Amino acid sequence: MDENQIKQRMQQVLDLVRQDIGTIRTGRATPSLVEDIMVDAYGGTSKLRILELASISAPDPQTLIISPWDKQVVGEIRKGIEAANTGLSPVISGEIIRINLPPMTTEDREKYVKLLHQKLENGRVMVRQTRQDANHEIKKAFEDKKSSEDEKDRREKQVQTLTDQFIGQIETLGITKENELRRI
Repeated sequence: MDENQIKQRMQQVLDLVRQDIGTIRTGRATPSLVEDIMVDAYGGTSKLRILELASISAPDPQTLIISPWDKQVVGEIRKGIEAANTGLSPVISGEIIRINLPPMTTEDREKYVKLLHQKLENGRVMVRQTRQDANHEIKKAFEDKKSSEDEKDRREKQVQTLTDQFIGQIETLGITKENELRRI
């Protein structure tokens, strides 16, 4: 595994964490709350994300509006949101779906902060797993006499530097999201 592969795997983890924490509610309406919810569209013949079925907008901090491109899937999108157990209550209003977000309580905010910390820790674990895989390959190459001890040490330091870099980025994402969650 070369440095670019390691960097690429760690970047994928960072992107996954970014997407994962984007679904955590912060008290403000954002399209990321619902865009990845899967919906059984067209009578269950295809499973699509809401993002693929409709445009999502947040006209104000407490409201989401979902405008399906095909008006036949309005009911299926509503059912998909309800089935996802997000705690959101979609209401069909003509050809659109309106979701009013209730204000978050302090208890809700603390619950979401705990969830955020779990998701961040999962991301850190995945980055460390990538480091462990890379170090295993480096050690194996050394044991098979394909690289010198100096080369092994240099590559392990490179992998550790990348690990520290990506864990730092995960921490930065977490701090930003936690500040959003704690802001009233």
